[in-house]
Formats: sequence, structure tokens, C-alpha cells
Amino acid sequence: MSSWRPATVEQKCAEWQLTAVGAAMSTPSSVLQPVLRGGERAMLKVARLEEEANGCRLLAWWDGRGAAPVFEHDDQAVVVAWGGGSLVEVAASGHDDRATRVLCEVAARLHAVSRADFAARPAGLIPLDEWFRSLFARPDSDGFYARAARVARRLLERPTDSADLVVLHGDLHHDNVLNFGDRLGWLAIDPKFLIGHRAFDYANILCNPEPALAETQFDRRLTVLSELAGLDEIELIEWTVAWTGLSASWFAADGNHAAEAQALRIGALAERRLASR
Repeated sequence: MSSWRPATVEQKCAEWQLTAVGAAMSTPSSVLQPVLRGGERAMLKVARLEEEANGCRLLAWWDGRGAAPVFEHDDQAVVVAWGGGSLVEVAASGHDDRATRVLCEVAARLHAVSRADFAARPAGLIPLDEWFRSLFARPDSDGFYARAARVARRLLERPTDSADLVVLHGDLHHDNVLNFGDRLGWLAIDPKFLIGHRAFDYANILCNPEPALAETQFDRRLTVLSELAGLDEIELIEWTVAWTGLSASWFAADGNHAAEAQALRIGALAERRLASR
């Protein structure tokens, strides 16, 4: 049993000499508190779950190299630079291609750090075959979930070239890439703690930021992502089928059937695209 224990915002503010500014935002996995650090705005993230704390460790490892700069961190919390608006606004304002390009650029930067510093990667990264356990555990013997599980197993059983095996963000989408200003540009926040094939980080882009846009832009995004990421389009579609199956299985377990249905619709688009190739 893990000995990990969460901290509180008050504890971390005292320890790191931070001043809380305004109300905190609480999620099931963490508490986000705007703070002042030495008079400058920053964001304190205090993990409620050990899994989320591991993501804080990963931010510290990247430390501004494609991800938000980190000022303080330990195994309970992290303080990062203050970020501005996300790519949601860019995509929703009619500039979806631009948002997709930025996401690809951020993914490439994060993966480049992995290649350059792979030996020093954080210990205990979760392999994708473990991350997919929710999908593999479903009892379905037919239907989309079963097909997605078969695709995922096939992908995970393939040998991964060393150039494609990277430390993953794990949740790369429009809400998780913020504008840090002219000097720093667009950077990622809120990673998971995964390792696996780099294509996994591109599949979630196709499901966001909201259903209508994700579905109407699906074909165009596939083309752009494949070209910019240097991925075979069929391989990217297969990872999308696998990812939407996993994502939908999580939503189903949580009783969020609207979100489950959205993920399944994207999965169906991916399957149709695969069948047409």
C-alpha cells in the first residue's frame, strides 16, 4: 500500500512562501490555487491523488521544455508559471488548423526532450498496456468496445521503434495547452505519467475541444496531424479507435453517458475512415 498522502493549499503556501489570490478551483484529482510568488502571479496545483502528483513530477522534469515552467515541486504539489488562454479559443474562433499545428509543435517539443534525456526520465512511468486496462477489462465480446480493445492490443503488441518510444503527455488537447506570452509561447499543462508510442499523444486531439467541432473537423485534422507528426495515417486512425474506446470506457464507468456517446461517435468516424482506406 502506498504511503503517499495529500497536502493542503495552506501547507504549501506556508512552505513555499506563497500568497493565495482569489478562490481555489477544486477538481476530483487536484486543487488549483492562483498565488503570488515573490510578487509574480503563478499557479499552485496540489494533488489529491498520487497519480496526479506523478504528473506534477513530470512537469518538473520537462521544466519549460514544451511544458509550463516549474518554480517549486515535490511529491504532493507543483507551482508553475501563470498561463493565459488555451487553444480552445483559437479552434473555436475559426482557426482550427492553427490550433492543430500548435498542438503538434508542443507534442514534438515534449517528445524531443524524451529522446534527448530518456535515461533521466522519472521512475515509475505507466506503460500504455497498463493504462488500457479499463478497456481490456470490459466483458463485451462484440461491438465497438471489443473492436477497440482488439485494435489496442494489436498496437501495443507491435515492437516500438526506439525513436517512437517516448515519455508521453497522456492528455494532450486544446484545454491543456496555454499561451504563456510572447517569450514562452504555447506550453502544456496537466500531463499524466505515461510512457509508450508517441502516436498516442495525437489521438486525443481529434476528440476536442467540443463535439461539433471535433466531428466536423475530423477528416481535416487527420490529414494535418499525419503530415505534421510524421505518422502514417492508418496508424494514427488505429490509435484513435483504441483511444476513443478507452476514453468511452472511463466515461461509462463514471456514469457520464453523454461524454461516452461523444467518444463513441469519434470512434465510429475513425472506423469508417479506416474502412475506406
